[in-house]
Amino acid sequence: MKNDAYLGLILAAKVYDVAVESPLDPLPSISRRTANHVLLKREDKQAVFSFKLRGAYNKMANLSPARLARGVTCASAGNHAQGVALAAQRLGVPATVVMPVTTPRIKVSAVSSRGARVVLHGDSYHEAYLHARALARRSRSTFVHPYDDPLVIAGQGTIGMEILRQHARPIDAIFVPVGGGGLIAGVAAYVKRVSPRTRVIGVEPVDSAAMFQSLKAGKRVTLAHVNLFADGVAVRQVGRETLRLARDLVDEMVLVDTDEICAAIKDVFEDTRTVLEPAGALALAGAKRWIERRGAKGRTLVAIASGANMNFDRLRFVAERAELGEHREAVLAVTIPERPGSFRKLCALLGKRSVTEFNYRYAAGSEAHVFLGVSVSGREESQRLIAGLQRRGLAATDLSDNEMAKLHGRHLVGGRAPARVPELLYRFEFPERPGALMHFLTRMGSDWNISLFHYRNHGADVGRVLVGLQVPQRARAELRRFLRDLGYDYSDESRNPAYRFFLK
Repeated sequence: MKNDAYLGLILAAKVYDVAVESPLDPLPSISRRTANHVLLKREDKQAVFSFKLRGAYNKMANLSPARLARGVTCASAGNHAQGVALAAQRLGVPATVVMPVTTPRIKVSAVSSRGARVVLHGDSYHEAYLHARALARRSRSTFVHPYDDPLVIAGQGTIGMEILRQHARPIDAIFVPVGGGGLIAGVAAYVKRVSPRTRVIGVEPVDSAAMFQSLKAGKRVTLAHVNLFADGVAVRQVGRETLRLARDLVDEMVLVDTDEICAAIKDVFEDTRTVLEPAGALALAGAKRWIERRGAKGRTLVAIASGANMNFDRLRFVAERAELGEHREAVLAVTIPERPGSFRKLCALLGKRSVTEFNYRYAAGSEAHVFLGVSVSGREESQRLIAGLQRRGLAATDLSDNEMAKLHGRHLVGGRAPARVPELLYRFEFPERPGALMHFLTRMGSDWNISLFHYRNHGADVGRVLVGLQVPQRARAELRRFLRDLGYDYSDESRNPAYRFFLK
């Protein structure tokens, strides 16, 4: 379809039977802090707390009566599933939603409560997607794609139409969260026709950047791994049509990390008392990164809050990481002499700074390592603090960007494995399903020893696990086969400085 045709599709989109024209709210605190005029497009105000019902309903409302009578099928673990279920309920048609077996019960209930038939299949979205396609072929129902469909794209494009209607003055940039690309394709298709000077900027997590990588390569790229923290945008491959539109119409992409997303969730809460889901806060995190990188002042910027379907058990993790994302907390490893008075000297050097975490355990030898969290005003103060400690003879290493240290190391300070067999350290993502740990244990070599094990769940469909393994040298080839065949994403942390300071 030609780009120009989307304007008519968007203007004719049938979304307002189920969607509201969501507010475009100012964010006064962030605007003051950044010296820009920042606004938030509140798609969390929709009936399913997400923009996804727009595209789903527009697709289904344009089907013929005969096709509607045969029903619809989709695959989703979250917001698209709820959008399809609500649209089917409103249109009075049968809907089948295939969800991975790891989908949290609250999401399954939200879909089934709207009358859709839920089928649990596979451990991943990809497996659920293939099964849903097969079911649709057998039942001759219509498959409602979450993003790679012109009518779905047009439904999402009504958000761009509303933004320009709600803010009559010029908008410098609109920041859009990107997963499969349906939202940014629709917004860009409208905005670039009506207000071509407005920049359309996509935002992705740095570890789920399928659109960024695809635009860079000039073709669709399939990611080997995606981080599921921002599960609403965690796709391995973008759509064909969405990539084509993005290549023609999107001005740039911004990548942000998990800590920056958590900071944006906190920012929105402080201005609106609303808790967005990680994908919902992604655009604001990108806007803040763009402002910092550009040194932008006095701009009018819009961030799309795409959803608020937050898993409650993620809130602890978000609170833990938000200050790091704002660079208002530094995490350090500080080496002090193992002698009386060293602790007091370190505390004195910290001055009036607020200590957020202090982990220490006596160890034999001449040195001790302290895991230290301290409140700071920004990266510059962190650097000044480290330089000050080093001038006083205390070695300090910044761990603020060290994922292993922040996820696991801070909870494990103290204790060392016996040195009889060298220890290797790996960070895994275990699927949150019964038997995942037994699958790991039964595949291990019989003469290997687990010397460390730490598990954390953040409300996603994977658990983060840190494992220390003592594997004889003769079994290293077997270990490599084990890691290859296990099927779990992993990273080798054996050279991580946090491991060296606190666990080795």
